[in-house]
Amino acid sequence: MRRWFGASGRRVGPIVVEGEHDFPLEDALLVDDVGDLAALRRAFDDGKAVVVRADNAEDVVAGLARPEVSCVLVPADKRELLDLDLVELTYGP
Repeated sequence: MRRWFGASGRRVGPIVVEGEHDFPLEDALLVDDVGDLAALRRAFDDGKAVVVRADNAEDVVAGLARPEVSCVLVPADKRELLDLDLVELTYGP
């Protein structure tokens, strides 16, 4: 499952490791959480990618639950977050 990186025409994985991504973060709105829905919506409406930082499963799921979010960026020491079962975490077993 890949997601659109804003209006760039590029697709990215839903969860990526910081420093190992192949897209420019300076072209995105980089946020620590999805609390500011108005900012997320403005960026989305402007075609700007929204990238959310997360260091736990709950924050990954919260970020990916927002349609405005292109991907979630996790620290290198939290690489295990790449293997989350997003379907189960979202909908249950």
